[in-house]
Amino acid sequence: MVLNRIDHMKYLDGMDVIESDLMEKVLSAVEKYDYSQYSSRDVEIALHKDHLSIDDFGALLSPVALSYLEDIARKAKLETRKHFGNSISLFTPLYIANYCENECVYCGFKATNKIQRATLSKEDAESELKAIAATGLEEILLLTGESRYKSDVEYIGETIQLATKYFKTVGIEIYPLNVEEYTYLRNCGADFVSVYQETYNPDKYAAVHLWGSKRIFPYRFHAQERALLGGMRGVSFGALLGLDDFRKDAFAAGFHAALIQQKYPHAEIGFSVPRLRPFKNNADNNSKDVHEKQLLQVMLAYRLLMPYAGITISTRERAGFRDNVIGLVATKMSAGVSVGVGGHDEEQKGDEQFEISDERSVTEVHEMIVNKGLQPVYTDYIRV
Repeated sequence: MVLNRIDHMKYLDGMDVIESDLMEKVLSAVEKYDYSQYSSRDVEIALHKDHLSIDDFGALLSPVALSYLEDIARKAKLETRKHFGNSISLFTPLYIANYCENECVYCGFKATNKIQRATLSKEDAESELKAIAATGLEEILLLTGESRYKSDVEYIGETIQLATKYFKTVGIEIYPLNVEEYTYLRNCGADFVSVYQETYNPDKYAAVHLWGSKRIFPYRFHAQERALLGGMRGVSFGALLGLDDFRKDAFAAGFHAALIQQKYPHAEIGFSVPRLRPFKNNADNNSKDVHEKQLLQVMLAYRLLMPYAGITISTRERAGFRDNVIGLVATKMSAGVSVGVGGHDEEQKGDEQFEISDERSVTEVHEMIVNKGLQPVYTDYIRV
């Protein structure tokens, strides 16, 4: 069986197929999106609107909008303060496994990369959770590589149940699941699901996902909707900026999130804005066209499209940039981060997915937030 010849647009056996037309709507809109067509006048019109159309959103992502970045930032800051006040939510990720059955050319966890692999035992996972909780954090994000064999749904569910002993909010960033499996993990205590499409260009998607179940574009696209059908409280969206045309990918992720919000108005929506980062055995894996100015533009456009959506800034970015975007547009940031398996209580047991840029502790990030006149928030949710 030649896995890299699997049609990336056709579901594999066992994958849920749900009734949804959102993928067709997003792909159709992206195909028509030509950011070079927008003028200064289009950007100015968008800036004077209380509610953006998808066309206005496209204008704010256009190259010409870079000249209006300060104006866009002023309006975005007003919207951020209106909906989030001066609060900045804190969390940290915990990688519980880094085995992967996919060959994704940009990822340090890809199956053929020669790295140290590991899966935390129940005892090790609890030790890590205790150590993280001791920092004061009350929100955790559990992550795995994409291997159902080495980190199956039952294992993830058991770890979620452990996490609920120490944390009020538990998010997961794992391989996409069927509706029934999301329901199971929700019943175990998971609150949020983060799934990133990487790129919304199906041809590019096929070119960078050579084999494995992640190669199936529509199954990944509909993951957030299946998670909500499974009872999850919230979902997060994003593209790996720099993997393809970042303006089109950002446009697609924003439109995708907006359509989900319209269809599931109760859902809590979030964005993340990861850029390509180097990983072990590949130091040249960098986003080429997405500099900090362009990254900020994407974040600001997300804020004005969906003023009430949370926006996370990760430790992929340097400390100075992270410090500058919180309160302005970002409402959530990670602290005390390890992107290898474990590494919070004892030495990490498995290698990292990518290199991080901000290694500050929870205490250091907390102090920075306070010094900026903002309020660190460790939880906004009570588990009953």
